[in-house]
Amino acid sequence: MKTIQVVAAIIREDGRIFAAQRGYGSAKDGWEFPGGKIEPGETPEQALVREIREELNAEIAVGEKLTQVEWDYPDFHLSMGCYWCAVASGALTLREHESARWLHLSELDAVDWLPADRVAVAAIKRQAKA
Repeated sequence: MKTIQVVAAIIREDGRIFAAQRGYGSAKDGWEFPGGKIEPGETPEQALVREIREELNAEIAVGEKLTQVEWDYPDFHLSMGCYWCAVASGALTLREHESARWLHLSELDAVDWLPADRVAVAAIKRQAKA
């Protein structure tokens, strides 16, 4: 099975987490943390900065890694590094996503997360309790 290496930005601001709804592809309408594939020669942090610039037209500061998610989808294996991030400049502007929401910790279950992103949500909840 093919493995796809991706990164996801867990963007937090004022006690809320940014969630985005996919607007394309087989996972259309599912909710996710924004990010994407790591290109050859990029570090995960560089990929996150590039992806958020492309998808949301903003600059982010990448913080510590929250978790590494390994998930088998029917057609591929996803290896997703999830990093805490903050908006460094600009406003998050949807370029590829259908919708977005800022969710408080108590609201994280209010959207229909994609399967791999549910694992990241569980890691956010665990860290919040620690």
